[in-house]
Amino acid sequence: MAKKCIKGNAYDPAIYRDDAYTWQEGEYTVFRTTAYTAPGCHDGCGVLYYMKDGRIEKVEGDPRNGYSQGTLCPRCLMMTEALYDKNRLKYPIKRDRAQRGKDTWERISWDEAYGMIVEKARAYSAEYTSACIVVHQGTGRNVTWQTPWLAYAGFQTPNYGSGFLSGDSCYTPRASIMAFAAGDFMIADMSQTHPERYDAKDWSLPGCTLIWGCDPVVSNADGFLGHWIVEAMKRGSKVVVVDPRCTWIASKAEYWLQLRPGTDAALAMAIINVIIEEDLWDHDFVNNWCDGFDDLAKAVKEWTCERAAEVCWADADKIRAAARFIASCGPVALQWGVATDMQASATPLCHAILAIIGLTGSVDVPGGSIVIPGHAFNTGLEPWLYPEVFQGLAERFGGEEEMSKRRIGRTYPFKSGGYLSNTSPDKILEVIESHGELSDTDPKFPVKMGFYVGTDPVANMGAEAPRIYEAMQNVEFNVFINYAMTPSIMAGADLVLPCAMTPERDSVRAWWTPLRSIIKVTEYYEARSDEQIIFDLIRRLNPDLYIGDTVEEWLSRAVNYGSLEYGFQGLKERVIDWPEWDYRKYEKGLLREDKSPGFRTLSGRYQLTVPMLEMIGLSPVPFYEEPHESPYSTPELAEKYPYVLTSGRRIYEFFHSEHRNMPTLRASHPDPLVEMNSETAKSISVGEGEWVWIENHRGRCRQKVTFNDSLDPRVIMAEHGWWFPEAEPERLFNTFDSNINNLTSQCDVGKSGIGCAYKSVLCNVYPCTEENSRITPTEQVIEKGGWNYERKQLA
Repeated sequence: MAKKCIKGNAYDPAIYRDDAYTWQEGEYTVFRTTAYTAPGCHDGCGVLYYMKDGRIEKVEGDPRNGYSQGTLCPRCLMMTEALYDKNRLKYPIKRDRAQRGKDTWERISWDEAYGMIVEKARAYSAEYTSACIVVHQGTGRNVTWQTPWLAYAGFQTPNYGSGFLSGDSCYTPRASIMAFAAGDFMIADMSQTHPERYDAKDWSLPGCTLIWGCDPVVSNADGFLGHWIVEAMKRGSKVVVVDPRCTWIASKAEYWLQLRPGTDAALAMAIINVIIEEDLWDHDFVNNWCDGFDDLAKAVKEWTCERAAEVCWADADKIRAAARFIASCGPVALQWGVATDMQASATPLCHAILAIIGLTGSVDVPGGSIVIPGHAFNTGLEPWLYPEVFQGLAERFGGEEEMSKRRIGRTYPFKSGGYLSNTSPDKILEVIESHGELSDTDPKFPVKMGFYVGTDPVANMGAEAPRIYEAMQNVEFNVFINYAMTPSIMAGADLVLPCAMTPERDSVRAWWTPLRSIIKVTEYYEARSDEQIIFDLIRRLNPDLYIGDTVEEWLSRAVNYGSLEYGFQGLKERVIDWPEWDYRKYEKGLLREDKSPGFRTLSGRYQLTVPMLEMIGLSPVPFYEEPHESPYSTPELAEKYPYVLTSGRRIYEFFHSEHRNMPTLRASHPDPLVEMNSETAKSISVGEGEWVWIENHRGRCRQKVTFNDSLDPRVIMAEHGWWFPEAEPERLFNTFDSNINNLTSQCDVGKSGIGCAYKSVLCNVYPCTEENSRITPTEQVIEKGGWNYERKQLA
């Protein structure tokens, strides 16, 4: 159908061409742009919005978008349900602190809302210093650089955290070790850096995609679309999958390595041992570009396949065969998931996996695990942020040392050395619970104000959900930005700011590449984008800091910092921008600031052993640590709770705790499901589709049984993020009834301060009956004070 460029409105391109981002198609005005969040995801796929009478009628995939190539998931295809849901937040609302948990909201103006925030922030800062304000960032929405700006430049607090996500256990362990070992981020090469994609001349198929701790076809996590792996498989690429359950892609794998949840490091070290002992490693890359081979070889020498098999509940011969295949198949593209972060030994595990990539010579080669330089991440927004903002923040506290003393959790190795600038979520919790007495800061101070962006910690991110719920009550003033009422908002918010959804905002999406525009094509009542809210607040809280006169100017400044000259308007017209790409950048001097060959590490080499870790009190080589709660480390507990519980598997219909309020998606997946082997179900006398209690010493929840005979009978897998929008708001939408985080453990972090055992705790399972269901978990938590157990405290 012929497409006609629109003239005379705010979305006219300055240059009209065939790939214009807006045109008329019959009765529809069509806009070509990028979807990100909300509704949530971790990608940024190309979309076509079909508009009529100021309303989006339908959403389709953009076939000209080289990133997503016309594909969309159900969440985007059904976006209109979320956009026009009758329960969406329309206006700023507030309530008295004494009314928390009550549906007694009062509509207010934006000016009044902003005024409340500024007044409270200045009052708390004057009495306790601005460090008593904590800004929490969730996993969703495209403000990963703007939210730190709000903390550091707006509230001028050093305390920016991750929504009570214990151990920062989502990408932080992987990112930290990549920084130490490779100097930059690394991603699996599925041709996504090339506009020609699979036809690019300098790209080649991965010999093997090593899928570790994720289900990429379902999760599509971290700027990666899982179907890219499927396309590579169609062209002849093979996969090796490490997972406790047989996913769809694992069923197609050359090797599926099943393991006990939380024992991944033992498996990784056994694979390394085979590669070294059988002389299967890439001598050229290791000898010329790596450090620490001998120390790594010593560290893994005792980790035979037989020993790893015993620890992991795995098959020794399969481990050995898979290791040989990984070492001999050609470039290895690593696609790893949050399961590698969600264990106390996350740091040494991620180190071991990166060592496998180094030993096979798969670093930054076509079809391997490619290096994404730091300046490419979010198009340079992170480097732009820190020098400008941190200098002003340090001056506020009288110098960097004094500022550091106010950062909660600064005593952890990764925090103390300045390697991670964010605050420890677990230590934030302890400071709140103790009203400042358990703070490791000097001087001690309580947390008086919480500001939450894109996070629902009670329903989703926080381990020990009832504990998070209780802690929120100890904070005097809580502000949330969200587009819908959530359990956390109902439980603890005093002020709520309604945010715009993805077609209602101007923004930028980069993670990882290419750079993409997000454009505002419609609006909803008084909802404002996170970008606009943060921009407005920074200008009110810190009027001496100039960040621009408009959000578009702010975005243009960020885009231009990434060595682009066309600003946000130019990006909007282009829709998508592909930077030049080079392989083997370490050979060409494209990684180091001095332009010399090598990696952006201290030695300039890829670190199989990381001496820098030893400098901050950690092991410089990978190691295995038994989960702190397991059949072997806590045998007495295992007698009462005999099953290993893992949770958090991704679901096609939902992104974490989002989308339960979208009718079509909910109809497709109406209930929370717990997977178990049919043998396990038979042993506890339950059938498929029956409700069971999942319980341990911290609490319990109920979910519906579904059989998965690929699971070890000693392992069960539950879903996370559940709440029920159809339930009573004052019962917090019954979130505790099926919340698996009633059972997970807060403050059970690794030695580095990052990584936490969300996925390997112990539990028991038994049928729900009328008698044992008289008191629901929701009633137990909000009316009876929760479950009585000994809470962990950080060392």
